[in-house]
Amino acid sequence: MTNDAAAVTDRDRFIQDVAEVMGVPVEELSTDTNLLDAGLDSVRIMQLVEKWRSEGHETVDPMMLAGDPVLESWLEVLCP
Repeated sequence: MTNDAAAVTDRDRFIQDVAEVMGVPVEELSTDTNLLDAGLDSVRIMQLVEKWRSEGHETVDPMMLAGDPVLESWLEVLCP
């Protein structure tokens, strides 16, 4: 798998994680979705942070996620 393919896979996985915790189909989310406006709350952000940290993304910062809740911003941090 190339790095580009891995990055796409990671992005897709993160989007799937967000959709799952929000209880919405992936198709309802776009990269410009403001996740707080779409119904994501602090408890669910913490669920995502715990999941991603357990998967090796130890530096995920819940304050950063809440401070810039647009999906593309999250993906830029999670999939550099």
